[in-house]
Amino acid sequence: MKIKEIIVVEGRDDTAKINQAIQADTIETNGSAVNKEIISRIRHAQEKRGVIIFTDPDYPGQRIRHIIDQAVPGCKHAFLTQDEARAKNAHNRSLGIEHASPETIREALRKVYELTEETRGEITKEDLLINRLIGVREASERRKQLGEHLKIGHTNGKQLLKRLNQFQISKEEFEAAVEAIQQED
Repeated sequence: MKIKEIIVVEGRDDTAKINQAIQADTIETNGSAVNKEIISRIRHAQEKRGVIIFTDPDYPGQRIRHIIDQAVPGCKHAFLTQDEARAKNAHNRSLGIEHASPETIREALRKVYELTEETRGEITKEDLLINRLIGVREASERRKQLGEHLKIGHTNGKQLLKRLNQFQISKEEFEAAVEAIQQED
């Protein structure tokens, strides 16, 4: 599998792991202090080949994703769940792309999403309420499961609707993922 776009990751361990899974070029942010030079390199990569943001499923990773997405519009996004990115060693509690299997990385890159400016979509706040994704005690866990099924990451209630519509998740995809969650329960 060869990826045309340049993949933005957090560090060299992520790059090494991605190179085990696929052929791709990366830009490393070297942590959450994304500076102007890195943004400039990402902007240039976006203009020439396109960019996929592939950060860890934790707060610093979400922060990096947000900084880049604001500075360089039009980037694509790939996500891992926290379980997929968890270190296999019980003594190591870290999360990161470097802990994922090559197959998991390939699967995440097959299911890349592109944000759109238009955030009005088929899915409404009422859909989230009806499906117990907001407004109930178990909503956070259900959102986590939905994010895993749709490969869009875990969000809070307010961000979920925005992300579903930005990634242009269809009503059918949404309903199928909710049905899968209900069958798991």
